[in-house]
Amino acid sequence: MLNLHLRFRAATCAVALGSVSFGVHAVDDYELGSDSTVRSPGVPMGRVERFDFAGSKIFPGTTRAGWIYLPAQYDPGKPAALMVFQDGHAYVSTDGQMRVPIVFDNLIARGEMPVTVGLFLNPGHRGDDGPAAEGWGNRNNRSLEYDSLGDAYARFLIEELLPYVTNRWHLNLSSDPRLRAICGMSSGGICAFTVAWERPDSFGKVLSQIGSFTNIRGGHVYPALIRKTERKPIRVFLQDGANDLNNLHGNWPLSNQQMASALAFAGYDHKFVFGDGAHNGRHGGAILPDSLRWLWRPEMEALPKPLTKDNFRGDEALSKVLPDGGQPGDWQLVGEGYGFTDAACSDAEGNLYFSDLPKGRILRLAVGSELSPEVWLDNGPRISGLKFGPDGRLFACVQGQGDNPTKRIVAIDPQSKEIETLATGVEPNDLVVSRLGFIYFTDTAAGTVARVPIRAHEMPRPAPVAGGIVAPNGIGLSPDERFLYVSEYRGTNVWSFMLDAEGKVASGERSMTLRTPVGDEASGGDGMTVDAEGRPWITSKEGIQMFDGTGRLGGVVSKPSAKGIVSCVFAGPDRKWLYLCNADKVFRRRTLTQGAAVP
Repeated sequence: MLNLHLRFRAATCAVALGSVSFGVHAVDDYELGSDSTVRSPGVPMGRVERFDFAGSKIFPGTTRAGWIYLPAQYDPGKPAALMVFQDGHAYVSTDGQMRVPIVFDNLIARGEMPVTVGLFLNPGHRGDDGPAAEGWGNRNNRSLEYDSLGDAYARFLIEELLPYVTNRWHLNLSSDPRLRAICGMSSGGICAFTVAWERPDSFGKVLSQIGSFTNIRGGHVYPALIRKTERKPIRVFLQDGANDLNNLHGNWPLSNQQMASALAFAGYDHKFVFGDGAHNGRHGGAILPDSLRWLWRPEMEALPKPLTKDNFRGDEALSKVLPDGGQPGDWQLVGEGYGFTDAACSDAEGNLYFSDLPKGRILRLAVGSELSPEVWLDNGPRISGLKFGPDGRLFACVQGQGDNPTKRIVAIDPQSKEIETLATGVEPNDLVVSRLGFIYFTDTAAGTVARVPIRAHEMPRPAPVAGGIVAPNGIGLSPDERFLYVSEYRGTNVWSFMLDAEGKVASGERSMTLRTPVGDEASGGDGMTVDAEGRPWITSKEGIQMFDGTGRLGGVVSKPSAKGIVSCVFAGPDRKWLYLCNADKVFRRRTLTQGAAVP
């Protein structure tokens, strides 16, 4: 074992310096150690069974072979850990480069990894001319399944394959993502990362060997996505070699170094072992036992600090606005059981207001109170947008309902709760109110923005002041009120319009680009809030997207749940808490910034 451990250490790359240290051996001359070649005395042997699967609806028409490994210590009465291997034939063999059943037997027996069920799965093949289960062969759906970004393969595993093997073998598998790992080499390596990236609620550990983080089907974007996405709760082990591929799709050694650097920047629990190997499994197989020991080691009490020392002024990394770079678990539940929450806003003191839209309610959470919002207005109109104005009144976008189908812009007196109609003949979605005394609201169906004075009274059909926007939804003002921002719901743009000294709108341009889910042309850009530094925060399908004042994406904050998010605002003490309307719930989290001043 001494030689194996020496090679493991010698092959580690000092990524930040770009230097590589190699052991004193011939290039790609890696050998398997005893943990991979022989079961230690007294170690029981797990059972391996082969199966075929042809019932996928996500990848229709495909057939594939698979194997299930059940450790000798498996007890159906106790939830077992799970590890899934792509290109399963290369991992399940006991005379190849990986020999996972032998490694699992040894490590499980010594308590160096939990009792783990192994699932070895070949990629799909379309047609009846597929290769034999063993060996690489040409499986013609492999690149589509493995190299593609998005959640298709994750859904295939979670919704189709795992239920199949669980039912067939009556398995008791843990649902804890910290006890579920996924592994692969080459395209299978990027596939493993993609599954955990898309579904960290199901897989919390990744082992990528010679991973293809290159432009085969867009995977080269991952280092950039990692740097601008809130850290996800996954642990990542990367392995690659200096003699890996360099072809039309990209450079494998460089792409893996970029991945490691991005993971360090974002503060992930990760390890990168960089040797002198080529595009094969020799190096990964030689260090597989140590890779698994590291992957399955106990959880860290505190995650690494993000490496953000090179952020210049104006580089708005998430580490500047979220404590320790943030993590999805930082969200706190504020309230639940609502019909549908929307229209989050704050007053000058930081008290939170939001609507329960279908119930015609406005709720309020006072600064310093417990996390239990109280009904502030009951039996009121259905409200989709809500903001305080410079005169202290609360202004709202009202959606028609029941006996009163009229949509309108209204003002609510905070003391008497009396409601006054300011504009009619409108289709308002969301609004913002300026210190000059103007309401700007979005008309999603018409693709326009209109303006109404706060002292108007039943103003009929206010004229648009901006148009040509793809389903405008969220709207916000820069702290100095020189710019008006509008997000597209069915597009990808955030527009920036200039406002003159009289509050007139001019010179609009598409100044920001919202990220969208893979294969989706609509960002779902919805509610917007702006912090004191002029950074717009915009809810979307991908999460809350934060931009700097010049329109550059600084990062995407993860959603607290898979349900849609529609509205966000800074409120609470000093307006440093970010509150989020998430379907039937409201959440909040602490930030390192604060909301812009309320008029």
